Amino acid sequence: MSDMWKSVSAPMHRAGVPFVVGGVVATFLAAFAWAPLAAVLALVTAWMIYFFRDPDRVVPTRSGLVVSPADGMVQLIVQAVPPPELEMGDRPLTRISVFLNVFNVHVNRVPVGGRVVRARYRPGLFLNAALDKASDDNERMSVRVATEDGREIAFVQIAGLVARRILYDIKDGDEVRTGQRYGLIRFGSRCDIYLPDGVAPLVCVGQTTIGGETVIADLASGEARREGETR
Repeated sequence: MSDMWKSVSAPMHRAGVPFVVGGVVATFLAAFAWAPLAAVLALVTAWMIYFFRDPDRVVPTRSGLVVSPADGMVQLIVQAVPPPELEMGDRPLTRISVFLNVFNVHVNRVPVGGRVVRARYRPGLFLNAALDKASDDNERMSVRVATEDGREIAFVQIAGLVARRILYDIKDGDEVRTGQRYGLIRFGSRCDIYLPDGVAPLVCVGQTTIGGETVIADLASGEARREGETR
């Protein structure tokens, strides 16, 4: 119950304020016209407050740890070429895809600290984010970060079927810290992370991640890729 209350009562991201205010006004006006409509609008407004929640997270701080950029489920772990706008070449890298449903926290976090080499927005389609081709065709915001030891990681916000707006606060040359907030996607979406050569994912397909907390890779480890099964 304590964890549930912390989740529900978390502060709201500023991007949600217009939606919540609009919902409150619409609910108030509907109460004078038709009570059932007011009840529905009240539920939608309550969901908006829940959707835009922005809880604090306990971020692992050891150098080399890569954390999930989002709450959600590990949907895919494949070899794929990073987005061309990041100029990382055409060599496939290990890509971990985290799918966010409409009930997940949608505030995104930087997976590893370092310097932003390139940050590029690209308009595109709004296919179902669960599809593999969404990484290539959908609207996205791609970021390439160089760590202190010179290795590079890419992470990408991808709009989905319902998501129609990617928000971000990151640009070329920024110095970023592991787990810091940098953006948000409305409403339901996906985040991709591209790992450097020789770095194995420490999560499995189907696992649930917590943005800023779940360790998905370790740049300092030689551990082989982890496998898992449902039990």
